[in-house]
Amino acid sequence: MHGLYVAHTHGQGCWPQTTEMLSQAEWGNAVLAKPADPLLLVVTCSPNVCAVQKLIGTNRKYFTNCKQWYQRKICGKSTVISYECCPGYEKVPGEKGCPAALPLSNIYETLGVVGSATTQLYSDRSNLRPEIEGPGSFTIFAPSNEAWASLPAETLDSLVSNVNIELLNALRYHMVNKRVLTDDLKHGTTLNSMYQDLPIQIHHYPNGIVTVNCARLLKADHHATNGVVHVIDKVISTTTNSIQQVIETEESLETLRAAVAASDLNSLLESEGQYTLLAPTNEAFEKIPRETLNRILGDPEALRDLLNHHILKSAMCAEAIIAGLTMETLEGTTLDVGCSGEELTLNGKAIIANKDVLATNGVVHFVNELLIPDSAKTLFELAQESEVSKSTDFFRQAGLSSHLTGSEQVTLLAPVNDVFKDGLPVVDSNMKNLLLNHIVRDQLSSKYLYHGQKLQTLGDKELRVFVYRNNLCIENACIAAHDKRGRFGTLFILDKMLTPPSGSVMDVLKADHRFSTLVAAIQSAGLTENLNRPGTFTVFAPTNEAFRAMPQGELNKLMGNAKELANILKFHVADEILVSGAVGALVRLKSMQGDKLEVSMKNNVIHINKEPVAESDIMATNGVIYAVNSVLQPQASRPQERGDEPADPALEIFKQASAVMLCVCPTQLALLLAAPVYSRLLARMKENSGGF
Repeated sequence: MHGLYVAHTHGQGCWPQTTEMLSQAEWGNAVLAKPADPLLLVVTCSPNVCAVQKLIGTNRKYFTNCKQWYQRKICGKSTVISYECCPGYEKVPGEKGCPAALPLSNIYETLGVVGSATTQLYSDRSNLRPEIEGPGSFTIFAPSNEAWASLPAETLDSLVSNVNIELLNALRYHMVNKRVLTDDLKHGTTLNSMYQDLPIQIHHYPNGIVTVNCARLLKADHHATNGVVHVIDKVISTTTNSIQQVIETEESLETLRAAVAASDLNSLLESEGQYTLLAPTNEAFEKIPRETLNRILGDPEALRDLLNHHILKSAMCAEAIIAGLTMETLEGTTLDVGCSGEELTLNGKAIIANKDVLATNGVVHFVNELLIPDSAKTLFELAQESEVSKSTDFFRQAGLSSHLTGSEQVTLLAPVNDVFKDGLPVVDSNMKNLLLNHIVRDQLSSKYLYHGQKLQTLGDKELRVFVYRNNLCIENACIAAHDKRGRFGTLFILDKMLTPPSGSVMDVLKADHRFSTLVAAIQSAGLTENLNRPGTFTVFAPTNEAFRAMPQGELNKLMGNAKELANILKFHVADEILVSGAVGALVRLKSMQGDKLEVSMKNNVIHINKEPVAESDIMATNGVIYAVNSVLQPQASRPQERGDEPADPALEIFKQASAVMLCVCPTQLALLLAAPVYSRLLARMKENSGGF
């Protein structure tokens, strides 16, 4: 057996919820339980045994329970789970777990037991010992031994060289003059320290991590006769500066300081609250092209959006980030905040240069890259950074860049790069006009578009909006991704090039030599006016090839019978517009003849009544045309089976049952048919179908 699966624990006397792999040497404090599955060994916790998650290669530990389990990884690094006695308990030889409760000691003695011997030593040197040995009810957030060892040498020297003042004051800042357990450590609250009542900031995050002035709580709730001890991973220091004052005193934030003043955000960053400022350094601003930076700095609205994009709505200490999470900014956008090893990341990039600079109203992390939100970008910048970058090259070649970089309020309908996988088309006057019809007047949002809406383009064309169950389309092209809303323009990402309509259905058919026979048939059947009038038609247009494929005699007969010809042609027309982007597995349309048409998608090919379509989405001002290489035939059916008339379920059941009744003896059948309900059904059937 290579290993055992051990349970995530609750702490004392818990039962597992999920299982993890643990080596043979790690389960000494666990009790083995044999489940129904012989291949799975489940371990339950012994009394007073707590789980510890250790980050491999470091001294970092996380004392976790079932509700705050980190899936064996912290910041992408693997962890090992071990077990130890919960606070205040110890092992007994021959007994399982940690059954023996230790007698309570005073805070001074407890410091030595919980792994904070250095704090105990400094309490003795600074003459704090008599106070924390004596009567009272205190809470001390005791730095671990490693926390003291990690202090800069000059900081530690200044403390220990003046133990009666500096060191004593520092230790008293770690204390609260009452007993405070972890259940009392609420997110966003402050506690008054025993040093000049200066505040200590508490944050209790949804993942279970608790921070004290951004120092992580390592071991909590070690009870003492005169209070409680919590072990933390840093030596905390007093803070009296607001976020605004941090900006004003840091030389590396000089450009940010000027930007904040220009956007009038000073008062916000001085106000009470709990914010996180991702403070761009001077270096971050210098990385931005000068033209872009000058544009943003000279535009008050874009500048405010830029700065608000760097401010999170809540205080987020670095120690609380153990996996990726999404945080909302004051601008209303979101940022992906995560970590990789020891580094914090923003949107997947390790750009945080200095973290956890605490302020009275939040925390500041210095970042060495500027985070420019979409709302501060031009259309050109939005497109260049997305999957439509080839479209921007296309518009630039056509001399239309000014519409994408200026302050004109427009919406760009940009096809995805895959549309141009074979290269960009040659730009001539016709192509330039087509591209102008991909720029809509006014800055739009797709969530406000509605079916039948008309959009006016810079090329003076009207584009129609079609709203379907599975797609939102503009003419033949459908929106393939979420909008990107810039400073003045919005980017709609489309799945193909637009084909603006040019003329009515009849105009389009007449202009295409493939449909000359169909045009003649429409004229013979007297349907020309119908297909010229305003409307919303979908026309499955048989090509000349489709008519040639018919037997000559059948074709002659059809063309010589205007009524039958009109009936067949109406079967090819539906009175609603269906573009190919709206076709899923199956869509049913009612034809103008009355029967149903079934439109489906198979292997990326549109089919109509199981016949493949030769060309889709030929747009007209009053509809859309599909070229088909066969003449569709309506199914011969009885009136009650027509697609536009609901079936009578009672009659259907009766007809099916009648076949079964043939097996019933004549006497029983006569009695059954004599019942009033069956008599009425028989009468209805005779009326509709002349008997059965």
